[in-house]
Amino acid sequence: MNRRFFYFSVLMLLMIFSVASFRCTDGNAKSDHAKTKVESATTDSTTMNDSTSKKADEKKTDKKAEELVPVEVATVTKGAITSYILLSSNLETEKMADVYSRVQGLVDNLLVEEGEYVRKGQTLVELEADEFNLAEERARVNYEQQQNAYQRAEAMHQKQLLSKEEFEQAKFTAEAQRIAWQEAKLNLDYTKIDAPISGVIAERLCRVGDRIQPTAKLFSIINNDEMIVVVHIPEKEIENVRKGQNAFILSNNLGDQKFAGWVKRVSPAVDPQSGTFKVTVGVKNINQKLRPGMFVNVHIITDVHPDAVLIPKTAIVYEHEDMNVFVVRDSLAHKITLDTGFQNHSDVESLSAIKPGEKIIIVGQAGLKDQTKVKIVKERQKS
Repeated sequence: MNRRFFYFSVLMLLMIFSVASFRCTDGNAKSDHAKTKVESATTDSTTMNDSTSKKADEKKTDKKAEELVPVEVATVTKGAITSYILLSSNLETEKMADVYSRVQGLVDNLLVEEGEYVRKGQTLVELEADEFNLAEERARVNYEQQQNAYQRAEAMHQKQLLSKEEFEQAKFTAEAQRIAWQEAKLNLDYTKIDAPISGVIAERLCRVGDRIQPTAKLFSIINNDEMIVVVHIPEKEIENVRKGQNAFILSNNLGDQKFAGWVKRVSPAVDPQSGTFKVTVGVKNINQKLRPGMFVNVHIITDVHPDAVLIPKTAIVYEHEDMNVFVVRDSLAHKITLDTGFQNHSDVESLSAIKPGEKIIIVGQAGLKDQTKVKIVKERQKS
């Protein structure tokens, strides 16, 4: 009996141990399976995130590739460029005249006004001429009377009825009366006051009814067809300036319009105080846009390069002492440091490796770096 109970107890313990062991093993298996699923989900999530991040980076890269810098360009050309001496001064008229009366009298009629163009010899004003007419007639009568007396004296002298002294006296008296008559006619002519030169009436200083004297100025006339600019050039340039040399004039108030000029006079003396010599530049005022007193820039040409590569000054980027430009080649902005020659108000002569026909950036180059990708949005034609 006791032995059976013992075997029964042992069997029950074995069964209980087996069940407990099975449950533990099953729990661990389930735990391992859950862990595997979590790790698998984590791996899938990481893979998905990596794929999404990669696609975002690719889109960002594509977007950067599409973002080209917009620029405006001009075509590099070849042409003439000059070296010149630049100075500034005020315009003057080469021909001007103040008009005076040669006789005194009352202003009877004004025939011109300020701003009108007059020709040389044209009558400007008329004075009352009654007294001068009478004086001319009186002088004419006196001359005719004396001329008759002279003719009678000549006839008597030929018959030796009149001495030589009396005959000569009659001759000289007749000549004096002729001169007096000519003077009276001249004074009558002076009652019509004429323009001494062709030009524009700049100033009228008389009115109808004024009594004028020979010392009173009546008009000022200026001739704007040809004007001059007087400049004083440093002594070191004395060998570079000569009479007849070409020049041109620019005015800030008239834009980029050039007025052709020439060196008209060169003073042979140097002012010891200023170290300069006087040069007079003439300019033809064909379209009458220039006015006396205007402030202008005078360019006296000293040399010409007829076949230069021209770079617009608007394309230049200054960096310290260097002058840089950006040339577009294969959609890339290539930075080039200029080796310059002559310069004028709008262009610079390039001695660098820039060829005519290339596109040079004139708007949008500020802040660009070498090899930057650009997009040409406008091309400006050289005027």
